[in-house]
Amino acid sequence: MNIHDLIKTRRSVFPAQYTEEPVSKGEINQLLEAANWAPTHKKTEPWRFKVLRDKKTEFADFLVESLKTKSEKPLSEFKQDKIRKKFNQSSAVIVICMQRDKKERIPEWEEISATAMAVQNMWLTATDLGIGSYWSSPRKLIPLASDYFNLTENERCLGFLYIGNYDTELLDGERSPVEEKVEWM
Repeated sequence: MNIHDLIKTRRSVFPAQYTEEPVSKGEINQLLEAANWAPTHKKTEPWRFKVLRDKKTEFADFLVESLKTKSEKPLSEFKQDKIRKKFNQSSAVIVICMQRDKKERIPEWEEISATAMAVQNMWLTATDLGIGSYWSSPRKLIPLASDYFNLTENERCLGFLYIGNYDTELLDGERSPVEEKVEWM
């Protein structure tokens, strides 16, 4: 598939759509290798990843228990089950982190953008391999990752990339015409 078609066919494939067939370690490594080739200003390479396979249930339990103790409102059973279910339905979960340049030579938004481009590379590679993926950035859960992973002072979590094999038909994408978003000068 050419790159233009690959970009146009990339979709969010959610954990509920995943089969029980595991994504291999080799395939996950291909995703990570693609991520490592994202553009990066001053070569800071700010992306950091924590790959959860055997520990994904433990991490989900940690998130639920942490949220229960830190929330002002009680955490419903439905919400607890929903968090756990996403992790358990996934073959693996890649925790997306960004390591800020210690010298702060470039603006933080550039390092966040570089990390997002690394995730896009993983997403496109997953699409090419026929693997489903979905980037979730739940604002209440992301800060809790720091406690579980002992992130460094300059490192922060940006979300979770759920991955899994799937056998469902994906919907065609829709976009409004690019002409509505471009002004030629």
